[in-house]
Amino acid sequence: MQESTSTSPETAIDLFENGTDAAARLAERIETRQATVGVVGLGYVGLPLAVEYAGEGFPTVGIDLDEDRVAQLNAGSNYIDDVDDAAVRELVEAERLVADPDFTRSADIDVFFICVPTPVTQTNEPDTSYIESAIRSIVGHLRPGQLVVIKSTTYPSTTEKVVLPILQEEAASRGLEVGRDVFLAFSPERIDPGNEKYTTANTPVVVGGVTDLCTEIAAQAIEQIVGEVHRVSNPKVAEMEKLLENIFRSVNIALVNELAQLCDRIGDVSMWEVVEAAATKPFGFMPFYPGPGLGGHCIPVDPYYLSWLAQKHDFETSFITLAASVNEEMPFYVVQSVVEAIARAPVQLKKAQVLVLGVAFKGNVHDTRHSPAETVIKQLQDKGIDHIQYHDPHVSSYHVSGPDEDRVEISSVELTPDVLRRSDVVVITTDHDAYDTKMIAEHAPCIVDTRNALGDIDDPTLREKITLLGGGEQHSQE
Repeated sequence: MQESTSTSPETAIDLFENGTDAAARLAERIETRQATVGVVGLGYVGLPLAVEYAGEGFPTVGIDLDEDRVAQLNAGSNYIDDVDDAAVRELVEAERLVADPDFTRSADIDVFFICVPTPVTQTNEPDTSYIESAIRSIVGHLRPGQLVVIKSTTYPSTTEKVVLPILQEEAASRGLEVGRDVFLAFSPERIDPGNEKYTTANTPVVVGGVTDLCTEIAAQAIEQIVGEVHRVSNPKVAEMEKLLENIFRSVNIALVNELAQLCDRIGDVSMWEVVEAAATKPFGFMPFYPGPGLGGHCIPVDPYYLSWLAQKHDFETSFITLAASVNEEMPFYVVQSVVEAIARAPVQLKKAQVLVLGVAFKGNVHDTRHSPAETVIKQLQDKGIDHIQYHDPHVSSYHVSGPDEDRVEISSVELTPDVLRRSDVVVITTDHDAYDTKMIAEHAPCIVDTRNALGDIDDPTLREKITLLGGGEQHSQE
């Protein structure tokens, strides 16, 4: 078993003296910044990674099948919130960062990072087709001295049972061997969109290779841009720890979401005040907060990776699956609150005008994947509410699933006092910092606040208009 430690870059080349010629040559190219880095998938994980390597002097090639995204990047234009616009422009102009819509330069690439989507199917089974497609495109240009690192979140054994056989088959046809001539590892992404404190460069990462040598060469490549790299004994450990990270959040958020509903049943007990009080304990407690449901790519999806794998081993992840179900039900709980708010207003349900504030899945980002706002909007439409608008300072256009599963655009409006006054109910589904909370509280006639975004409003008259999710206002139990 490999030792789970970090190794300083200064001693990295020494590790390969008893290894192979291909490993030694690749190690030297990495240390001297001559290695060409290829990043497959230029989304919220891939582009920041590519920018970091290019910024450290590595010739960097980004590969993405989206030709519009490629053209935008090659024009020096950034499209990711967490990446500096000027940095992208300078790296492109210096020709240290280039984007391609295909794999034609793959033979020149020494280190590949695969950062492609890993969704689930309609039956909640893992879809590894994007990973498989990427690795098949890479192996068509396989040569000695290449390293492939999977960063896409997936279920344990994907690297060894899905990716490795494809790589081994092509390597064998060329007289090469994985672990001797070409190298494979898994190192999960740890990007937190909108987090200005922890970035690609200063967040420690985990890596596990299919052999000890694969682990070391991958760790050495990653250490060029990341200060701390933690080695684990195999890819399955790295794959599982990523799921643990996200399921840990899912389970704890489900706990406070369930308690938030209980607080609303009890009355006069605010879950937000409860969490604030519990957080004064300096040990044994970590604060999590209620909300309208989970969004983004990872946390809503990861429990199903593990559940699917568990079934293959005659095991049921009851606790994890239950937590996922609690979180998935939260948008419906929000809709119930909105309908009750409309019932208290002098307007019929069908004629009610609802304004949704925030369609991104979290504050201060533009990412709308799996956003709970979509379910809220769709459920309100299903209840006959036709007049639904939204405002989001980070999302200029937004579509939801229509009656025939087609995507239907809903109207984006400017957030003004007049727009607020004309809305029967305002629903805050995302707590963007850009929102003027005082203006919202003063001019909206009725507010359902799912994020405690208006927690700074202490005027009793204004607070009477606010229904806070988990705030202890007694809800209907029907």
